[in-house]
Amino acid sequence: MSVLEPQGAVTSLPIESEKRLMLFGGRATPQLALNIAGKLGVELSPTTLRTFSNGEVYCRYEESIRGADVFLIQSTCGNPDFGFTANDALLELLVMIDAAVGASAHRVIAVMPWYGYSRQDKKSAPREPISARLVARMLEAAGADRVLTMDLHAGQVQGFFSKPVDHMTARFILAQHFNDLQIEDLVVVAPDGGRANLAIMIKDRPAHQVAEIGYVIGNVRGKNAIIMDDIIDTAGTLCAATTTLLEQGVKSVYAAATHGVFSGPAFENIAGAPLEQVVVTDTIPLRRGAPEQVRQLPCADLLTDSIRRIFTDGSVSEVFAGENQLF
Repeated sequence: MSVLEPQGAVTSLPIESEKRLMLFGGRATPQLALNIAGKLGVELSPTTLRTFSNGEVYCRYEESIRGADVFLIQSTCGNPDFGFTANDALLELLVMIDAAVGASAHRVIAVMPWYGYSRQDKKSAPREPISARLVARMLEAAGADRVLTMDLHAGQVQGFFSKPVDHMTARFILAQHFNDLQIEDLVVVAPDGGRANLAIMIKDRPAHQVAEIGYVIGNVRGKNAIIMDDIIDTAGTLCAATTTLLEQGVKSVYAAATHGVFSGPAFENIAGAPLEQVVVTDTIPLRRGAPEQVRQLPCADLLTDSIRRIFTDGSVSEVFAGENQLF
């Protein structure tokens, strides 16, 4: 007895599929998104983003994204050009992720060079939230398949995710800048024990966004100092550190950080401090009125290479030869 098959039946179904990469930029970091698109050799895909009069955020992709790997470029920071706060940026990113999932994207990757709320990674006092963990849960609940970020304030933030997190570092970009300056008698100083390098400063925080520098561990007299950190926010720590270093006999003080948040009186603090240069990357747009000491370095090359490797399922850690784990 033979088994009859339907006439014209086939045993396999050939499917031709072309993998697609689509890039979208949010309103927090539009120039960075354009820079990345230019280096990838693709156009930013059209999208409508707006805020209604009641403050609610709206997103619509203007073309089909079905089956595509969708990369959403959005640091969760404020942008005064759009009247945007950090919270606006976070909500807009969540809405963009949800819209991409609902439109049947193959993968949704949140590219967050600056991960907002990253400093709230643990409880410092009773009844406080762990906001960095909350943001991770929100991103995953919205449907993000992967997160690409830079220089997290604490490595433990990666542990708040069940999805993959690709952690980039700008330290090589910053190091190259100072190498090009050919500064002699150089010493790298960490503003606290969490960023310890060749010299360490002892910092105390009597209140939020208030810093006091006690003393320096290490020999800095007669040297040119570079204060290295991940974030410069109000620049209170930076100015206190600069004063202490000069009292300890350094010849000049430079500063470098990946993320130039520069909130509140930051520009006034920097302008009034005896700093040679304050160097940051463009993970956060530089608002108007920056003092002349501030320099901003591009990070698009680094992010572009990482995006390309994620899209092609290559090794992201090879960008740094495996040396992107700072903690």
